Amino acid sequence: MKKNLRLRSMIAIAMLSSISFVLMLFNFPLPPFPAFLQVDFSEVPAIIAAITMGPVAGILVELLKNVLDWLFSGSPTGVPVGHMANFATGVLFILPVWWVYHRLSNAKGMTTGLILGTISMAVGMSLLNYVLFLPLYVKFMNFPVMSGEELYQMIVLGILPFNLLKGIILAAIILLLFRSMHRWIEKQRAVYLG
Repeated sequence: MKKNLRLRSMIAIAMLSSISFVLMLFNFPLPPFPAFLQVDFSEVPAIIAAITMGPVAGILVELLKNVLDWLFSGSPTGVPVGHMANFATGVLFILPVWWVYHRLSNAKGMTTGLILGTISMAVGMSLLNYVLFLPLYVKFMNFPVMSGEELYQMIVLGILPFNLLKGIILAAIILLLFRSMHRWIEKQRAVYLG
């Protein structure tokens, strides 16, 4: 039985990763923000994986989605800086959702988790962009080097509000889906985590 469950988990993770990859292809920028910041709905399958099968499943969906996108779409630098940033964004978003929903498996838990996930993603990506991703873009894509004030403005006026808005959009979609999928989610949790 355990071998069957492992196979079923691997198939579910592969399917959710594929769906996530396809959703990632339909990304779009939001006009007031820099063009490299794009919204997509690929975190939705990763959330489903995390809350039904555990955090490792959600992280695997995020990883496989980004690897597939890198293989099929490539990267302008050859180094998947944007894919690494997308992976970090997804992990920062899904882990708080899983953590809260694991302890409070209802609509209130999902809402609280999504709020914490949005904050975690916004703050975490602001810090990671400051320390890691923006310097990598400067190095590999010949972006202009940003001084203290320019970097501060990019983070505070660009990256932070973008990720807050992205989190709100994702939370709204996930909550709409959650209403209709709640029973199914609980059945899947009983199978995979029970």
